[in-house]
Amino acid sequence: MRTWLYCLCSNFVVWLLYPSPNFSSILEGKVSPTSSPRIKPSYSFGRAFLGLDKCNACIGTSICKKFFKEEIRFDSWLSSHLKLPPNYLPCYSGNYTDDTKSWRTVEISRLMTKYQHDQSDNRICTSLTFAKSCSIERALWKTERFQKWLKAKRLTLDLVQGLPTPLLRCPSQRLLDRIVRRYAEVTDAGSIFMDHFSDRDKLRLLYTLSVNTHPIILQIFPEAEGWPFPKYLGSCGRLIVSTSTRPLKEFYNVSPDMAADLALQLLAVIDSMMNNDLNYYFYFTHVDAETFGVFTNGYLFIRDASRLGIIDMQEGTTLMEDQQEHNDIFSCLAEDCQSVFPSCDSIKHTQSLIIVCEEVLPKLLKDKFLPSIQKEIDRALATCADSFLAQQEVTSAAQKLAEILKPLRPCHSHFAYRYPDCKYNAK
Repeated sequence: MRTWLYCLCSNFVVWLLYPSPNFSSILEGKVSPTSSPRIKPSYSFGRAFLGLDKCNACIGTSICKKFFKEEIRFDSWLSSHLKLPPNYLPCYSGNYTDDTKSWRTVEISRLMTKYQHDQSDNRICTSLTFAKSCSIERALWKTERFQKWLKAKRLTLDLVQGLPTPLLRCPSQRLLDRIVRRYAEVTDAGSIFMDHFSDRDKLRLLYTLSVNTHPIILQIFPEAEGWPFPKYLGSCGRLIVSTSTRPLKEFYNVSPDMAADLALQLLAVIDSMMNNDLNYYFYFTHVDAETFGVFTNGYLFIRDASRLGIIDMQEGTTLMEDQQEHNDIFSCLAEDCQSVFPSCDSIKHTQSLIIVCEEVLPKLLKDKFLPSIQKEIDRALATCADSFLAQQEVTSAAQKLAEILKPLRPCHSHFAYRYPDCKYNAK
């Protein structure tokens, strides 16, 4: 039975058709004896589309079974007689089920664009094997860094030196232990030691930490514990699956009361990133129209955590040696090897607040309110976005903005995530 799905992602519409292949055949690249010859060419394409052909230079395989058991309804890439969907899109819409009866929308996304992945793979081959093509896994396996990982019992600071992702620019041992303890792509998680990691598990973790730490942040700071991130559902090859949100940019033209509500939520999220019980300070290195998202109940989340750095306010950051001295191929998989990053000491506590007040909130709140109120909002935003001001002045401006917006956010069922609680919490 074929099921048609409608997928909208990155302003691209795809009609979907999903047949039922054999799961083990897909992973092994073999065709079941009962498979129709018409389907045969599609198997290798399925592996390449998912990135399974590049494992273990990938994220993981924890959710592959759901793809091939049709518990994640996806694209038409497994049917060779149809026009294949584009593999260059950064994300795709899908539907996910645990019981085949109730379905929910999910987002299926890549760590990098296909072009970036291809460039990264070519760089691995040319720099490590001096060939145009090679076994990516075998090439990375022989590197000095990964050989150290193979011998390591615990993920320590020296093993991540030189990795360019924001999460690891100011690491602490407490943060690295949390990564290992909560890494969802291995069984028996819970220990800070990597005794339960296979060699391939270590390569997958190192690859993910080197390329894009978005799936790692979703795992170690789960939505179930109140963190403002989508739920991580698993990975297959170089694709990850998480709960679906609509980008905040789709809400730039909403009504004033909804704009005020989203702005207040955004300020609250940034505050929780700056001040939380675990004493981790989260800071953005960059934000854009895709960074934040909104669930169907109106709840605002951080949709893309790839540009989040973390400073451990409890343990402090260990003074790392010159990162350039530790550059290797893992430093160049997603970033320019010559990039110079700011020191941990130079990162302001209000950095995220300044970026959001400059890049996101003005677009959300532009020309939404009566002139007198709009003038107050614009003035508060200008102060909040001024990186030359003292941190206390920036914080005070953000608090002032929140005070202006609170009366503009009514309490009614339109705001499902806080209704009817707001009726009883009103002062």
